[in-house]
Amino acid sequence: MSRIETLTASDGHHLSAYIAGDAGAERAIVVIQEAFGVTPYIRTVCDRLAELGYHAVAPALYDRVKRDLIFGYEGEAYKKGIETYASCDQADALLDVSAAADYLQQAGHKRVGAIGFCWGGLLSWRMATQTQKLQAAVSWYGGGIAAESHAAPHCPVQLHFGGQDTHIPHTDILTIRQNQPDLELFVYDQAGHGFGCFDRSSYNEDAASLAWQRSVDFLSQNI
Repeated sequence: MSRIETLTASDGHHLSAYIAGDAGAERAIVVIQEAFGVTPYIRTVCDRLAELGYHAVAPALYDRVKRDLIFGYEGEAYKKGIETYASCDQADALLDVSAAADYLQQAGHKRVGAIGFCWGGLLSWRMATQTQKLQAAVSWYGGGIAAESHAAPHCPVQLHFGGQDTHIPHTDILTIRQNQPDLELFVYDQAGHGFGCFDRSSYNEDAASLAWQRSVDFLSQNI
């Protein structure tokens, strides 16, 4: 059921995307990568969602730098991933995520959601606040949202953070709560950054399982 296809962004850029499920699926969703590419973890998220009746698309946001870039979570590989992320134009990344949402709409889906992790969590927030392309957005440990939390989302949004996340300070979570008091926001006290990814040392099975169930329930209610 999974395959690689080519998407076209609004500026003409062609990018690859991992796709699971098909156009006849009940629901549609964009899965947005971490700073490490369309990793086996991101592909597994797509596959799990496809099993739940989703047409899932994960755009390769690093294709503007180099095709098929995937980085590990430790040592030099981690550093290269972070360096590559830092080199990316954020507006271009949003165009590429939008291309995935457009692909799903063109496939016949009238309601499209997004779920993003780390960098993808921030992009999920930006899709909800800077575009009209989503009907629901979920963000897992999206760093940088606090600085943009004054912006009003155009669709329901659900946020997940780790209480032990050293990359996202507690003050950021407080800022988001203050600026967006009606959003669904969950903090997992014993979890760190990247707690949902089974390939990371910070993986927390209990937090990941609970956040996943909450995310799936939220998405099913809104798309």
